[in-house]
Amino acid sequence: MSHPVTPPPAAVPVPRTVLVTGAAKRLGREIALTLARAGWRVAVHYRDSVEEARKTVADCAKLAGASASFRANLGNETAVRNLLPGVIEALGQVDAIVNSASTFEHDTPESFSFAAMEKHMRANTGAAILLSQALHAHLLTREGAQGAVVNLLDQKLWNPNPDFVSYTLSKAALESANTMLALALAPRVRVVGVAPGLTLTSHMLTPEKFEALHKLSPLGRSSTAADVAATVAFALENQSITGTTLLVDGGQHLMKFERDFSLL
Repeated sequence: MSHPVTPPPAAVPVPRTVLVTGAAKRLGREIALTLARAGWRVAVHYRDSVEEARKTVADCAKLAGASASFRANLGNETAVRNLLPGVIEALGQVDAIVNSASTFEHDTPESFSFAAMEKHMRANTGAAILLSQALHAHLLTREGAQGAVVNLLDQKLWNPNPDFVSYTLSKAALESANTMLALALAPRVRVVGVAPGLTLTSHMLTPEKFEALHKLSPLGRSSTAADVAATVAFALENQSITGTTLLVDGGQHLMKFERDFSLL
């Protein structure tokens, strides 16, 4: 007489989790929502935008079922080192990081100072490297786990001008770090850069000026927030991309601009 064997219940896969820095508003929020639509649980990092972070968390949770916010000053090394452990404690694991947060303050070769350079380097370069290091260490504790880091860069690196010197230096250093990290953290972690063109307006541009500048590219349009977010999602999914940068700018890096867009 045969006895039926009941198979053990199938393991329920744990949803992938991504930490998006600067996800409370603007481009970081668009990236967070795009990834939530794709099924990622999103850890929403913010510094001061408390209410905006809460809204992004609520909107991501509606799309992916879970989200949480995490406050940290990325210019503070201790805060950066504590960020990923906090996300892991709250959400169980982390599979990817998108370094979208950025300090962006104007200086020129004439007004340059060590203090300005250090402020940008800490937040824009050092924080991304420490978070990549932490993700790699976390993945090593999970058998066979692999992940990815996407660093938001800028088409300015391929089309330099003398404005925003400290910001540009910090992004140039991060672009070089992409190569070094891709080599050092493989095969567990892929590292990819995404470099937008003029994407969102700011207090320095009128709507009319922004529209005119946005059209200054070989394709007649620069990047939208949706373009950039879709590229980040692609970089996280494509298992063959590492150590390189995807420029998403309508070709603006192929043109020469004597000043930053905000000052044209």
